[in-house]
Amino acid sequence: MLAIIAPNTDTVPPMQPDSPLPSAPDDTPNAEVLILRLAREDPELGQVAVAARLREFGVSISPSGVRYIWQKHGLETTVKRLQALVDQSNDGLAALSDSQRALLERGTLTAQLARTPTSGREAGGDELLDRRKVILNGAAALFSEAGYDRTSIRDIARRVGLLPGSVYHHFPSKEELYLAVHREGFRRVMEAVDAAIGETTDPWERLRRACEVHVERIVAGSSVDRVTGHSLALTGNHELLSKIRPARDAYEAVFRRLVAELPVTPGTDRSLFRLFLLGGMNWVYLWYREGKHSPREIADAMVEMIRNGVDNL
Repeated sequence: MLAIIAPNTDTVPPMQPDSPLPSAPDDTPNAEVLILRLAREDPELGQVAVAARLREFGVSISPSGVRYIWQKHGLETTVKRLQALVDQSNDGLAALSDSQRALLERGTLTAQLARTPTSGREAGGDELLDRRKVILNGAAALFSEAGYDRTSIRDIARRVGLLPGSVYHHFPSKEELYLAVHREGFRRVMEAVDAAIGETTDPWERLRRACEVHVERIVAGSSVDRVTGHSLALTGNHELLSKIRPARDAYEAVFRRLVAELPVTPGTDRSLFRLFLLGGMNWVYLWYREGKHSPREIADAMVEMIRNGVDNL
């Protein structure tokens, strides 16, 4: 976010109705200087209130003019003005009052939920369940980007615009949050696979559809989908892996059943078949580049090469 205060305005004393207007640095209009100072001193004021306050100083500007200045500096909402204060202060969230922190938290949560597809929300749209979903998505993104060891609860809280205590309210530890991400990821992908394969009885078609879901989720799904898929291939923490294993094994059992149904050459090692296919799909996220092949095309090609081979003799 851009700086909340224009150059040199920190030298201007707090605003008093009877104080003289400050000189504008670098030919910046007085109105802009005052609007930016008010954004710091009273970030909860709306554009009408700011325009009225400026009239006390003999500066005439419309509410839409105030909003123009806010937009110019990326401060057009109360949440953005509060977040700017947090970002610029060494005290972080402690720089805000309790009511301001609550307002920032609610506003950030609302913005997060607005970016979440309605179909992906929990049934009933309960606020606590929605907040839990926001935390899961933010945590998954950081686990995927930085890894488990380099991600803290404070990092996750900052990512989703909540206080660390709000995260701990839903998840007692980072480990429990990590496990919850994976349980949720496996639940989602298993539901999607079940829906996809339930539409046909052909064994190869069922496998193909399951693979399409798997690859799609790994490279184009939510953060929860991606980190869950990655962990099928790479999990450096063996203690965590052992705790994830029940959910992972339940998901792999779906592919075990699909492979068991295939009409293949007698003597085929179906276990190696399954592991080879899952391993290939799990590594797609490392080399996938959008635009060349779609996730569905990649999955289809993998299944086709295993089924029919690539020898043209």
